[in-house]
Amino acid sequence: MSVQAPVMQEAQTLLQKYFGYEDFREGQRKIVNSLLQRQDTLGIMPTGGGKSICYQIPAMVNDGVTLVISPLISLMKDQVDALTAAGIPAAYINSTLTGKEVNERIRASRRGDLKLLYVAPERLELDWFREEMNGVNITCIAVDEAHCVSQWGHDFRTSYLEISPFVNQLPQRPIVAAFTATATPEVRDDILRLLRLDDPQVFITGLGRDNLAMAVMRGTQRRDFVIDYAKSHDNESGIIYAATRKDVDDLYSRLLSSGVAAGRYHAGMSDDERDQSQEAFIYDDIRVIVATNAFGMGIDKSNVRYVIHYNMPKNMEAYIQEAGRAGRDGDPSECILLFSPQDIMTQKFLLEQNMHEGDRKHNDYRKMQQMVDYCYTTKCLRNAMLDYFHEEHSGEPCGQCSSCRDARELVDMTIDAQKIFSCIHRLRERFGVSVVAQVLKGSRNKKVLQYQFDQLPTHGLMSHLSEKEISERINVLAAEGYLLLTEGQYPVVKLQPIAAEVLKGQRKVMQRAPRPMAGSASSSSSSSRSRTTSRNNDASAVNETIFEQLRLIRRELASREGVPSYIIFNDATLREMSVVEPQSEGEMLEIKGVGEVKFRKYGEPFLAFFQKESLELDQGRYDMEEF
Repeated sequence: MSVQAPVMQEAQTLLQKYFGYEDFREGQRKIVNSLLQRQDTLGIMPTGGGKSICYQIPAMVNDGVTLVISPLISLMKDQVDALTAAGIPAAYINSTLTGKEVNERIRASRRGDLKLLYVAPERLELDWFREEMNGVNITCIAVDEAHCVSQWGHDFRTSYLEISPFVNQLPQRPIVAAFTATATPEVRDDILRLLRLDDPQVFITGLGRDNLAMAVMRGTQRRDFVIDYAKSHDNESGIIYAATRKDVDDLYSRLLSSGVAAGRYHAGMSDDERDQSQEAFIYDDIRVIVATNAFGMGIDKSNVRYVIHYNMPKNMEAYIQEAGRAGRDGDPSECILLFSPQDIMTQKFLLEQNMHEGDRKHNDYRKMQQMVDYCYTTKCLRNAMLDYFHEEHSGEPCGQCSSCRDARELVDMTIDAQKIFSCIHRLRERFGVSVVAQVLKGSRNKKVLQYQFDQLPTHGLMSHLSEKEISERINVLAAEGYLLLTEGQYPVVKLQPIAAEVLKGQRKVMQRAPRPMAGSASSSSSSSRSRTTSRNNDASAVNETIFEQLRLIRRELASREGVPSYIIFNDATLREMSVVEPQSEGEMLEIKGVGEVKFRKYGEPFLAFFQKESLELDQGRYDMEEF
């Protein structure tokens, strides 16, 4: 069922007027339609997929106030800054305000002067706030980062459990809209149950984003790669994630000494230091920030061109959310994961430091192993990610991830696989990867001799390889479903039914030729550079000189307004301007991202620039004719 055409038409008109887009993206239209029907709704959309517009446009169509539950102060500020810049009445209430400012914003909500009011979930626990909200005409509650309500999610936050009781105590129940970028089926069920959505519509938009080139690199000299990459992309914004503060500080120092204008962000810094780094990055005073996973949840910066993970993240949800901060404006961007087996030990150490017990810890280890499998898989990375989230897809390879672009020859690895499977079987499926590798290598260490594994017929069967190379093969076979690594701190390798077919000669194992264990840094780096060259060639129509001049105009406007540059116009909009070279208001309004309100506030300097360029060009032609 659809809302009446005039209402949807009004929504589309508002989209053009305030945001400068002629139509809704894939997935947005269905969610907007659902909310305009006054249906509770769960929207699962990728980072950068335009979730906020899904509740901001209905808020403009409907009477009353939309109360947005948002987890971070910086996220609220970014959202409200962007709405205000677009001419939409919005405000936030958080701990940065005085009591007088809070009261004024509540009164504005009661008067109907605001269309959107942003608050943190913790505020719903305050009796006085709940009482004040009873006097506000709340027609919709939009829950951002809704996965935080689930203990199975990667950012569980107990205050999210207060949302449902808050909704129930309001004089009239508003519609509830929940949004997240990452949710496995169990997390989706928790969102529906714990937020008590009433007969909800559920929409899952494809998490695979065509503008992101995903890559996993193993065996790379990571420090060298990061420094080379940042230096060769010094005109682009990027985030480099590292698992520990020590790695963040080390990379930050090395980048600075290499002449890269970088910042850093981790929990060991003071609040002021973190705020300064974050602000410098948002306002493009620095191009690169090195950070732990403490950074980024509240960052709405649209022109991040690359995200590099220096270490393997703790799980796929965290990885997809962090990597998804690249290319939010829709322009081509890169997400590179630099994996080392040592990352597994680091993540196990970090898991053991938390207070989770029982099923929660068991679940954390399972998710970590699935992340390891992703790092070793030879299948299309986008398909592997969609499989993890149980999202239906065609199975067609994306053609742009590191697996799809892997030019190594397919070779028959059946004999090696049979040796590995036979060894695991003779070890009675009771030991981990390292012991299996030691036996196959022919080690005579204390443990091997103690258990008399040197007497097994598989002892030394792969002595021509190093233990590291054998372990690599075992992990690839696990990622491809031939083996199972049990959950827990010390996973045991077990055979899957498909391995029996290989042992009996009923199935072949075809894999890419093994990666060289040395000298891979340069090849990995050049591979990444070739992808970047391809990415830049795709945008060959863009006049880079004009684009840089437009960025200077944007920066001056942003400095004057006291907002990040991307709030004025994002990079994708400036790139389109540089191609179209608009000469009139009408031509400016046809560019994506230039709405009527934004044109009135910010458009004139850009239009004047193009008109001046055109005049100078015409004058040049006239002079040539005279000559």
